[in-house]
Amino acid sequence: MTIDSNPIARDSSLAWWRDAVIYQVYPRSWADGNGDGIGDLPGITARLPYLRDLGVDAIWISPFYVSPMADAGYDVANYKDIDPLFGSLADADALIVSAKDLGLRVLIDLVPNHTSDEHEWFQAALAAGPGSRERNRYLFRDGQGTDGDEPPNNWDSVFGGGVWERITEADGTPGQWYMHIFDVKQPDLNWENPEVHEMFRSVLRFWLDRGVDGFRVDVAHGMVKAAGLPDVDASTTFNFEGRPVPTNSHPMWDQDGVHEIYQDWRRVLEEYNTNGDPATDRILCAEAWVEPMDRLGRYVRSDQMHQSFNFPYLDAPWRAADLQEVITDSLRIFGDVGAPASWVLSNHDVIRHASRLGYPVGEERPIGIGADDSQPNAIVGLRRARAATALMLALPGSAYIYQGEELGLPEHTAVPDDLRQDPMWERTGHTSRGRDGCRIPMPWVGGEPAYGFGTAEGTDTWLPMPEIYGALAVDRQEGVADSTLEMYRTFLRLRREHQLGSAHLTWVEGYGNDVLALRLSHRDMADDVVVLTNFAVEALELPAGATVLASSHRLPGTALPQDTTVWITD
Repeated sequence: MTIDSNPIARDSSLAWWRDAVIYQVYPRSWADGNGDGIGDLPGITARLPYLRDLGVDAIWISPFYVSPMADAGYDVANYKDIDPLFGSLADADALIVSAKDLGLRVLIDLVPNHTSDEHEWFQAALAAGPGSRERNRYLFRDGQGTDGDEPPNNWDSVFGGGVWERITEADGTPGQWYMHIFDVKQPDLNWENPEVHEMFRSVLRFWLDRGVDGFRVDVAHGMVKAAGLPDVDASTTFNFEGRPVPTNSHPMWDQDGVHEIYQDWRRVLEEYNTNGDPATDRILCAEAWVEPMDRLGRYVRSDQMHQSFNFPYLDAPWRAADLQEVITDSLRIFGDVGAPASWVLSNHDVIRHASRLGYPVGEERPIGIGADDSQPNAIVGLRRARAATALMLALPGSAYIYQGEELGLPEHTAVPDDLRQDPMWERTGHTSRGRDGCRIPMPWVGGEPAYGFGTAEGTDTWLPMPEIYGALAVDRQEGVADSTLEMYRTFLRLRREHQLGSAHLTWVEGYGNDVLALRLSHRDMADDVVVLTNFAVEALELPAGATVLASSHRLPGTALPQDTTVWITD
């Protein structure tokens, strides 16, 4: 079966974002430039050559805005300035210039569903009173019950507890309630208010004028709520990403009105590319946990987002049939609207795939792991993670890499509970470990304090680093044959050389149910690339005469062992 997997890719003027590999930098944990134990913008700038050498095309930087850090910067108090924790606007400008000089594009995070409760708008809303223009910027409502002491509806917060918080009015009396689908310090904006639209248009232009190449849009499926904010059925449940099945069955997710917002934003971005040169496109990427996948495709229609993370791929069980199905569906659904698929395996919100894939196949993915929880098999997890990455980097479209996955970093599963910072830990009454374990600082130099992250003392990083990270540090893997770092560099180089991001995919039959086999062809390349991933216990004999380009693990002769991916030409 041949899939027209990137229909616009045949054009020689291929837009850069259609096959780009984009690297996520979580600024608190990337590199510490001033020795305070927290990563910052100068630290990022200093380490940019590492990303050029890795072979990625762009970076996406998680929030660095002014924030009280109730949710690690996803509670924004000022969208047009840098929190002193990370540096200054001058540091941001220097980072953007340095990245461009190295051939790296820069995407930044945008958080439009909510602000911080310390944002000037919310502080004005608290002071202004019910019915005011200021309160209309947020979702304030009167409570139910005789005294208004019951919340306006029965929705639950993603982080635990309810979505409503009652305030005390200026005169000291119990007042209205405001919605926060995440933490209490993250009040939701009212996207029915034109002032909110205008504010975010100005935020987009502020950063576009400073030279950023696009935005990853946080909670892109949550900004618009169903009219009337109706109660949900008691049987409706959803996990951290806010995903009931199907997603749009819950009135606070995936409402049709979000698409009008993105049509407006797309027009703003196109103001910055009036000559239509695809090399200067500014882009939007949706973080949208949306099911079924057909609804996800609506976010990347030609007048809206350019990309949307492919979370169904991230969540797919480690089985040939499941992965073939999600790959086929992805290429069909995204291709139908002329968009590339954007593949991803890890990020700052999910357990690192080197650990996640170490659990039994088909087991439900936990949100976090504690020392007393069931532990993943580290050896199996890393082996599968390398194979999964080698498969992902062969697929047509764009791909996202989360910092440290190229080192094979596992989840830190033994973060002391008293050091956890994710608000989910407290809001769930210590029933969910949260996301701290995937946000541990990067190890750069194995023999230095804090493994070269940047602190002089070496012990006071904002989250503690496990001992195993020392052996996985960048300096311990550079130039080492078969290291995970060198494996990533090899596959990224081959992906570019063979133009796989804009290739056409054909499933290859005849290998059995436990082997994923696909062929990638490109009109400008003489040789096709065949990708094989073996899920079976029995080793697979490679085709006679095949030339091995690279494999996720060293091959014993001409056999492909279990949980291994190989790229060959035949």
